[in-house]
Formats: sequence, C-alpha cells, structure tokens
Amino acid sequence: MKDRYILAVETSCDETSVAVLKNERELLSNVIASQTESHRRFGGVVPEVASRHHVEVITDCFEDAMAEAGIQAADLTAVAVTYGPGLVGALLVGMAAAKAFAWANKLPLIPVNHMAGHLMAAGVQGVLNYPLLALLVSGGHTELVYVTEPGEYYIVGETRDDAVGEAYDKVGRVMGLSYPAGKEIDRLAHQGQDIYDFPRAMITDDNLEFSFSGLKSAFINLYHNAAQKGESLNKADLCASFQAAVLDVLLTKTKKALQAYPVKTLVVAGGVAANQGLRDRLAAEIQDVDLLIPPLRLCGDNAGMIALAAAAEYDKGHLAGLELNASPSLSFAPYKP
Repeated sequence: MKDRYILAVETSCDETSVAVLKNERELLSNVIASQTESHRRFGGVVPEVASRHHVEVITDCFEDAMAEAGIQAADLTAVAVTYGPGLVGALLVGMAAAKAFAWANKLPLIPVNHMAGHLMAAGVQGVLNYPLLALLVSGGHTELVYVTEPGEYYIVGETRDDAVGEAYDKVGRVMGLSYPAGKEIDRLAHQGQDIYDFPRAMITDDNLEFSFSGLKSAFINLYHNAAQKGESLNKADLCASFQAAVLDVLLTKTKKALQAYPVKTLVVAGGVAANQGLRDRLAAEIQDVDLLIPPLRLCGDNAGMIALAAAAEYDKGHLAGLELNASPSLSFAPYKP
C-alpha cells in the first residue's frame, strides 16, 4: 500500500509550526518557531505581534519541514490546518498559507480542531483504545472530553471561567515571574510547602465543571495584602499551595469523570500536561486505566499534533474546501449520553 504523507500547519497562538506525518504515527518533521521571547516583555501574548511573526516565518517553516522530512510536494497526500480555536489573526495566517499550498499542489484540505490535536498527540505514546476520556489542560482550555472513536469528540465538563494555564500565567505575573510562568511555578512548588489554604472551587459538586477564577483571586489578594503590609511571603510556599489547589481540583474531577464514563484509557494533554506535579499526581492516583500523556515535545502547540489528529479526520473523509474560515471560538460538540 502506498505511504500517506500529511503536511500540517499550526498557528493558533504564538508558535508557528509545520510538520509532516507519514501514515498514522510517524512524524518525519515538526518544525516550531517560538515567539516566547517576543511576548515575554509584555507578560503574555499580544495578538497583533503574534500574527506579524507568523507572517515573517511561515514560509521558512514550510521549507524546513519538507526538507527535514525528505519529501517533495508531489509526495504529499493532503494538507491539514488548525482552523480553531485560537487567536483569529494568528489562525488566518496559517490558514491562508495552508490553503494556498493545497490549491497550488491540488491537494485536499483537512480542517483540524486545535484541541483535538492536543488530544491525539498522545497516540505517539501508545494505542488509543476507544472509548476514552481526555483531560485537556492548556492556557486557553480546561475540559474533560469523551471520545467514542477517532474524530468523535464530546465535552462532558469544562471551566466556567479561567483556564488552568491562564491562572498559572496570571499568578506568575503577580509574583514577577517571567512569561510563561507555568514551568517556574511548577519548579518552585517542588521546593515549598502547602501552607496557604487556597480554595478548591466546586470540588465537592457532582458535576464535572471547573472554576479557577476564585483561586486566582484568592492568591492575588493574599499577595497584594501582604505587600501593602510590608510582609514578605515565601514564593516557593505560595507556588506549592497554589499548585496543590489546582491539582486537587483536576484530579478530583477527572476521577469523577472516570466513574461516570467507564473507559480503558485516560489521555491528559495540552500545555499544562508538561507540569511535573500533575504528572506525578496522575501516576500515583489514577488506577485501572491506561494513562497516556504526550511527550514534552508534543505538549505545547505544534503542528505534529495537528498532523496526528488530521490522520483520523482524513480516514473519516472530513475534508474542507477553500472557503474554510477561521473559527476562534471553535468547540467540541457537547456530549449527551
């Protein structure tokens, strides 16, 4: 059987990435041009700056990904692109490039949900047995997703306000940590003690919803009140207490979801899946299901994960025309058992 090659493009936020996937799971290339240094001075991603950077580097990313994969345009089977969710300007840059490349080379276009990419990235760690449950945790999303088969995703629980990664970044900004703050908070948390009684919102509720706004506000209020009084707080203890509250909520809700939706596999993915504290808690507390977490190189935004999700979409015949537009608020369909 002839090998299949999918070229994938990801520009939903502040990483410009192009990858080539051979058949179902073999990533031949996964080029990522990060903008972290550009946004660090602002303490977060500036949408207009992100879009301009995408325009500057996307052509080079295409060329580097093809060269690294060792193939030509004539070898490709299809082109995949993230069309949402994300920053609309950033999405449009990647979509324009992907559609132009697909049109010029007479290739079908595969539309991919960014969060489906995070989820399917776990496939490089082992076989995804369906149905499965996924905990998706990133800077923009916190949601539990029930997956009946490849390409069929249904939200069963999500955050009502801040995403967990957003809370990490805002807390880090208050403490004066460099952006993105998640990795530094995780590092400091391992050096401190959980001595501050931060709230665990909705942890006793029967639903599978999340809320991190109250935790973020409680942290900021404690920090600012101490500063106003001239008191010094131990950053390691603050980080340990904050992270303990976050992980208590994530683990409790995930366990409830596993009871409500019996599955054999739990996928944990998204940028926050790189958090070592989360990985340690999951390994210690999740039993009786296969736990799959993407490798660190596939936790952040990258086109490799988009290519892996695109393989499932292509198999189901989910293709798009050149009229495909960006959908910055794109969501999985709500699940109704």
